[in-house]
Amino acid sequence: MQLIDTIYIDGQFVTPHGSELFELFNPATEQVIGRVRLADEQDAQHAIAAAKRAFASFSHTSTSERIAMLKRMHEAVVAKEDALYEAITEEYGAPVSRGRWMAQHASNVLLDAAKVLQDYAFTRRAGTAEVVMKPLGVAGLITPWNSNAGFICGKLAAAIAAGCTTVIKPSEMSAIQTRIVTEALHEAGLPAGVVNIVTGRGETVGARISAHPDVAKISFTGSTAVGKSILRTASETLKRVTLELGGKSPFIVLDDANFDEAVPLAIQAGFMNSGQACIAGTRILVPRQRLAEFEARMQQEVARTQAGDPRDPNTTVGPMVSRKQWERVQRYIRIGIDEGARLIAGGEGRPEGIEAGWFVRPTVFSDVTNSMTIAREEIFGPVLSIIAYGDTEEAIAIANDTPYGLQAYVLSRDKARAHEVASSIEAGRVLVNTLAHEPAAPFGGFKQSGIGREYGTFGIEAFLEPKSLLGVL
Repeated sequence: MQLIDTIYIDGQFVTPHGSELFELFNPATEQVIGRVRLADEQDAQHAIAAAKRAFASFSHTSTSERIAMLKRMHEAVVAKEDALYEAITEEYGAPVSRGRWMAQHASNVLLDAAKVLQDYAFTRRAGTAEVVMKPLGVAGLITPWNSNAGFICGKLAAAIAAGCTTVIKPSEMSAIQTRIVTEALHEAGLPAGVVNIVTGRGETVGARISAHPDVAKISFTGSTAVGKSILRTASETLKRVTLELGGKSPFIVLDDANFDEAVPLAIQAGFMNSGQACIAGTRILVPRQRLAEFEARMQQEVARTQAGDPRDPNTTVGPMVSRKQWERVQRYIRIGIDEGARLIAGGEGRPEGIEAGWFVRPTVFSDVTNSMTIAREEIFGPVLSIIAYGDTEEAIAIANDTPYGLQAYVLSRDKARAHEVASSIEAGRVLVNTLAHEPAAPFGGFKQSGIGREYGTFGIEAFLEPKSLLGVL
């Protein structure tokens, strides 16, 4: 049983003013594994004040100084990789195959930012003017539970690269992971006040950060509903805002696709991170003339997909993060059945032989229309919908008929044709015949999937403001 009773403000681990204790669970066993003492509005206020004090000097650090800091942060998080991996498995329930990648991703994003910073021009010419990219100020970074360490480090890396100081509000459900990351960042030896981490509830700590006039920038990853609330609050002080929100990503299988490749990729794209991924390919668009063949192959592939103990190396779908999330997914499965979709794999309840833990049966529906609830709303669990289409134009129309636009996938033997279809999809990223991640490419959503971009040059510039100087040269 772990007790986490400190937060991190102004370079020190301090006891929070807040007194609420929040229980931490192992989602694979439903057992309490720890408690975290949550910060409150007063703690957020202290963290913001520390970040504001630190900004005065940190904003004038050189590019080489910040690159050195990012490299130290990277080395410090690498040193904690095994502990972080263990926490990701125990506290979040990520299968070990996924958990190791998540632990490594947390350190990789720091080094990725350092590489981008090496070639970034903070001063450039625009006609007769000199344009200088200036750090915005104090940045509030609000991160979710489905990749806690990676989001903390990714947002922090961009803010540090730009010269911003930070107040981070991670998910209270991921406090063990947060503690490990915080210890690593402390050991990296950054100036006091540059990084402040206050674990608390969104309606208290998150709300205070979003409303505070001394916070110049908000970067939030989470649900579209919460993102809209943050945007409304931030508008009162005209904060710059980056929002990475929900998704209902189409996985478009063109009629010439090789099903030996397409079906395994569809399963991986849909069930990644146990289905708890905003980029999951949950709407699988299949040509009507090949639907029966695709369904049969999907049934075979799902039958080989193991849901269960996240420590079993054969497991690819772990538990949902909480009972609330498990109940949410079960509700959507019932809605799919009630609305007339046809189950071809999975269904309600836990997988066979599992009596405890928030496990969901990997589920696939067919005969889904794009107007059904399971095709419109983000479920955030291992539940996929197969939607049949007639021709390519209809596939594109269905893919774009969604309030979201975060990511999409296109599968075809013909790369030129796939590229043409990908170019017609309204999404921030479209992956053609791959699931690969490119850290140099911008990531973010169209429509209600968000505002702004993360990663690479675009991610760093989200924390910068251009300032023009005229008549000086």
